[in-house]
Amino acid sequence: MHPRPLSRNLWQALSARGYLLSAWPWRAVAYLVTGASAGALTLVAITAAVALAGVLAVVLVGLPLLVLTALVGIPVARLERHRLRLVDRAPAPVRPVRQPPATGPWAWLTTRLRERATWRELGHALLFALVLWPLDALVVVFALAVPLHLAATPLLMATAGGGEEAKVLKQWTVTTWPAALGVAVLGLLLLALGAYALGLAAGARAELTRVLLGAPHEGGLDTRVVELTRSRVRLVDAFEAERRRIERDLHDGAQQRLVALAMTLGLARLDAPPGPLADQLAKAHGEAAKALEELRELIHGIHPKVLADYGLPAAVADAADRSAVPVDVTLELAGRLPQAVEAAAYFVVCEALANLGRHSGAARAEVSGGHRDGRLVLHVRDDGRGGADAGAGSGLTGLADRVSVLDGRLSLSSPPGGPTLLSVEIPCEPCDPCERTGPCA
Repeated sequence: MHPRPLSRNLWQALSARGYLLSAWPWRAVAYLVTGASAGALTLVAITAAVALAGVLAVVLVGLPLLVLTALVGIPVARLERHRLRLVDRAPAPVRPVRQPPATGPWAWLTTRLRERATWRELGHALLFALVLWPLDALVVVFALAVPLHLAATPLLMATAGGGEEAKVLKQWTVTTWPAALGVAVLGLLLLALGAYALGLAAGARAELTRVLLGAPHEGGLDTRVVELTRSRVRLVDAFEAERRRIERDLHDGAQQRLVALAMTLGLARLDAPPGPLADQLAKAHGEAAKALEELRELIHGIHPKVLADYGLPAAVADAADRSAVPVDVTLELAGRLPQAVEAAAYFVVCEALANLGRHSGAARAEVSGGHRDGRLVLHVRDDGRGGADAGAGSGLTGLADRVSVLDGRLSLSSPPGGPTLLSVEIPCEPCDPCERTGPCA
């Protein structure tokens, strides 16, 4: 016999056999009870905040407090998203958060107030505080508390009534044991029906929460978009790790073998007498030297060691030194940045310098930028003929996609006659060397 698969959510559990003997009725009770408690606390908090803001409005302190009250929906929504785990085994939905354009509380506040999700969550908090939590409490009372009270009639008769009578729901009196047992059986039947009623109520309540908060279903479009974005970030990190591994293997393996081969051929040339053999050895030695030089260029293009060891400013300066066009570099960074950010910025600069060397006809170029307001900002400017098109096979389209994975932006301004300006902005924060493999906050 194959074991039955575990139900992933409350709706699946309701339609499966063994629902009454599973943990799902208790999870439904926990969802409704915590909802009633959280809703009551939300009502108290909103009422107190509005009342305090009204009192302090005389001295103009209440107005900022009233604005902050509009954000009460954010923690309430966060709690509600986590409470959904009681009726759904899927991971808790994550609120899509827009990054503030700058650091500091004012930038965070203005960004949150401009988001539609903030006002949806405020509306949900008001509905939760005024309407939903009393309904949760009523369902628990009628579907759980009343049947339990009926089922406990014999116990009440034996304790509170002295074995002679029991008050049922404070409405009628039971004076015989057969009647008390009958009421208890009725209570157990109602308790079984109430377990299904609690499941239906908790499931409907969770669906309403998802609709009000825009919380994505498992497998829904929103979840797929979030997972796609995360997978793209993981692919970029994996790609960078693979580039570093290839660079390390080529540097420590093939390059060392070519160096040894070139040295052996050079020694053989010295020992060989003049003639055809010496000429062939000289030719082979020259080809080995060329192959070694090309391999070093290849390694540098895969992942330059100067970028890994000394950071973005040194790597950009090295790229500028190798450019066919004179380049002035003004790049100021206080510390190291995440590896993915440094790599994306470096290769954008290299591609831009390669393009202007081949197509722009520029006499001079400039790379400038730094870290400002939580963003890495880079500008590559040249005095060439202009007319560059990022979508015309320049290689910048793929780099723009790579920057966008990091929530960055790449823009190109190149009117005919010039000048050409390529700008890159990537949100990030400086990292300690030990933290550079992960995202920095």
